[in-house]
Amino acid sequence: MTSEVSSEPRSHGATEPLLSEASGSLASVRLLVRRRSSPAVVTAAAVWMKRKENSDVSCLGAVCTVEMFDCVTPVQQEMYLPVLFSILLVISSVHTFQYTELAQYVDSHQEDYVEALRDWVAIESDSSNILRRPDLHRMMETAAQKLRLMGGAVDLVDIGEQELPDGQMLALPKVVTAQFGNDSSKHTVCVYGHVDVQPAKREDGWATDPYNLTDVRGNLYGRGASDNKAPVLAWIHAVEAYQALNMELPVNVKFVIEGMEETGSNGLDAMIVAQRDTFFSDVDYIVISDCGWLSRRPALTYGTRGNCYFFAEVEGPKQDLHSGVYGGAVIEPMTDLIGILDTLISPSGKILIPGIREAVAPLTDEEWKMYQDIQFDVDNYKSRVGVNELMYNNKVTDYLHSVFAKRKSPNRLKVTMVIGAKPWLADTRHPLYEAGKAAVKRVFDMDPDLIREGGTIPIARTFQDVTGKSIIMMPIGGFDDGLHSQNEKMSRYNYIEGTKLFITYLNEVSQIKKQTSV
Repeated sequence: MTSEVSSEPRSHGATEPLLSEASGSLASVRLLVRRRSSPAVVTAAAVWMKRKENSDVSCLGAVCTVEMFDCVTPVQQEMYLPVLFSILLVISSVHTFQYTELAQYVDSHQEDYVEALRDWVAIESDSSNILRRPDLHRMMETAAQKLRLMGGAVDLVDIGEQELPDGQMLALPKVVTAQFGNDSSKHTVCVYGHVDVQPAKREDGWATDPYNLTDVRGNLYGRGASDNKAPVLAWIHAVEAYQALNMELPVNVKFVIEGMEETGSNGLDAMIVAQRDTFFSDVDYIVISDCGWLSRRPALTYGTRGNCYFFAEVEGPKQDLHSGVYGGAVIEPMTDLIGILDTLISPSGKILIPGIREAVAPLTDEEWKMYQDIQFDVDNYKSRVGVNELMYNNKVTDYLHSVFAKRKSPNRLKVTMVIGAKPWLADTRHPLYEAGKAAVKRVFDMDPDLIREGGTIPIARTFQDVTGKSIIMMPIGGFDDGLHSQNEKMSRYNYIEGTKLFITYLNEVSQIKKQTSV
């Protein structure tokens, strides 16, 4: 009788012993251990097998095999097999994540990562400037090509055109999608990011050329360095590290990278709806890293603000008038506009529009307790912003019209909402956040702050509403990165350690049991 014992990979790194029998008078036992198993497990198996006469140990490619060629009787076989099964059980229970090897790879390639960011920052991918649209198209192709070179299944998705104020139509930058792995036994994580930036000019107050990445005492200054090019690259480099070390990705990874986030993500909502049942159908979780820490401690973000942009226009005489000739006789539209805007907010910062405060969800006791441990320095915050005091106490159309009516002005008021974005909120008890906490603990040796983001990231709510997938925001940007401001930067430390965080997080997500997915 010939018996073989093999270790076949099961989801999440586990192993399942399989026994097959065939006719014959001799017994041959073979143990197969994947190289990604713990070296201690492979060594233990090899030592045990080496103790047997005529046994052999060999490694080739991604697999280590330990073979024993003893000619044993069926009785002896019955003695050996339980030991082999015990070894296999040990293999199935050992955590095989090779963090040290991956972290060392990242450290040894950090100059390559900085150069990649330098190349991306050099592209003036300002989505608000139509004259820079060719640069924006080039930025999308650059991102797509980097993913192609890694062997990803990459598409550039056409999302249509943008209508300009003068009626002209302009092609929107294509959305880059990519996929690495399609193992149905694994979770699939979709990473969202954007590579367009806010406007920036040296004369606006930058100490360096905003489109020439400059390293000053460990801080990498450049437009888009933190928002959002470095985080996108860090995710790409995380996948690349697994590949470079011939390690299997613990989860399938997909990317969605857009080029219009800074101007409202034109066309992206429709693309998500259109691909809900195709590209997004097998996605389990969505990760967004378009945010920042609140203190010097790493953070996980579980909520963002919504926002509403209103446009108020007061129309007066049919033509421009001389202020000296007509002043005092004609009511100036600007006076009306200043008058109604002055009623929106009190000097202490309280919004005066009826019903606004009632629409805000109250702070829960649980959240209040959670915030007490956040290391937020108010004095440092005021110093960075350049103010001495802060506003701690913090229906529009109907309200403005009612105030305008009380002025009894002959002018005409028009109010429109030009942008409306919903808030987003996640459950910090979800396994995604438990995985995030574990990853932060592994990389930074501390627990993360759990925070809400002051900015608005509308696509988070779109992903949630359209796909029904669970979302986490995992920032690596620092609290002082200066997003949308002069001298935007990403610290080298955050960039490199953030890459390790993403590597670790993929592994932590792979440990989430399938039945807990929401």
